[in-house]
Amino acid sequence: MFERPKSGERAVLVHLNLNPATGDALLAEFTELARAAGAEVLETISGNRRVPEARYFIGEGKAAEVAERVKALGADLVLVNHALSPSQERNLEKLLSCRVLDRTGLILDIFAQRARTFEGKLQVELAQHRHIATRLVRGWTHLERQRGGSIGLRGPGETQLEIDRRLVDKRIQQLEKRLDRVGDQREQGRRTRQRHDVPTVSVVGYTNAGKSTLFNSLTGAGVFVADQLFATLDATLRRLDLGDANHAVLADTVGFVRELPHDLVAAFRSTLQETNEAALLLHVVDAGDPERDVYIETVNSVLHEIGAENVPQIEVFNKIDLTGQPAAAERGADGEVRRLWLSARTGEGLDLLRAAISSRLRGDTVRGWLKLGPMQARARAALFDLGAVRNERDEGDGGFLLEVELPRREYQRLCRREGLEPSALTA
Repeated sequence: MFERPKSGERAVLVHLNLNPATGDALLAEFTELARAAGAEVLETISGNRRVPEARYFIGEGKAAEVAERVKALGADLVLVNHALSPSQERNLEKLLSCRVLDRTGLILDIFAQRARTFEGKLQVELAQHRHIATRLVRGWTHLERQRGGSIGLRGPGETQLEIDRRLVDKRIQQLEKRLDRVGDQREQGRRTRQRHDVPTVSVVGYTNAGKSTLFNSLTGAGVFVADQLFATLDATLRRLDLGDANHAVLADTVGFVRELPHDLVAAFRSTLQETNEAALLLHVVDAGDPERDVYIETVNSVLHEIGAENVPQIEVFNKIDLTGQPAAAERGADGEVRRLWLSARTGEGLDLLRAAISSRLRGDTVRGWLKLGPMQARARAALFDLGAVRNERDEGDGGFLLEVELPRREYQRLCRREGLEPSALTA
């Protein structure tokens, strides 16, 4: 056994081409993940295999090559662009005499660095513990069984490994209970929005597609933005004003990536629930990325995994300021916008997106004449504030006759608040 160093970010990357068609793109993405985690990439070693090897995954010959380069370069860490089994990870660490981290472990490390909110930190810690639970090894010298000291209690006790597993399981249970409480608070907020007929629009997409930039442009929230993978992690909710008596809650969620660890998806279930229960998804895509079709498929796959595959979505092709494309909208057979090209950074095309969101959320609009008495001036003022009044006639008795047009949910909310009868609206 060897002692793992507590620090060190000088890394050698290892990539195995199992599918030549996607190998280069996966390696480029993995390099960006390593840099996002703060690693100093010393060298990248790649190879080709049709199937992984059982002991080292990368094969004995390639493992020996990596060991030689690790020693020559003085690397602290080897990052493998694949999901390793616990035994493969241990075998590589024993051979290389340094830390070995697979793709899942690297993504977990990035998430641990990016989490800022209490909920986000709990979610990441839960995912880490679930990952660690399968990788506890006999890395200690005190593995002899503990024995009781009393008469009749001198039988074999627990090994240190068993104690570690029990402690990890206990911590997982504690984290799950805390997240359940936080999830209850989120659910209460969702119920409040539903009770007030406030729809949620969720921003989803592949990491680094420009989701947070779009979120800031639409809401002025000031969410952290950087040209790196997983720059923002914690979910953010802000009011989205759409005009024409329309507003919604916009939710910025964690970005997706190929082979997103299932432990993370499970741990972030309460955050991703905002996506699952949204009225509309804005699926942000980097318009200039040659791998965009693969990324779209990846995002839709994760949406299916969390049960959000049937939520209506608009594909938002971002970064047209880099591609030279004009802002444009593509409509479906029903006349609603299905795809839209814009630049979140310059603001070009944002007006098209706001109009498309408003149209999608409006659903069926109520139109007609509404008669209000002289004691219902507050309802009249509310309709003007909503921008719903198209015409007004003076009834002469101090009352008002208003021609209005507004979303049905806004009209129903107004009726509840002001004590109006919904049937009072006439054609």
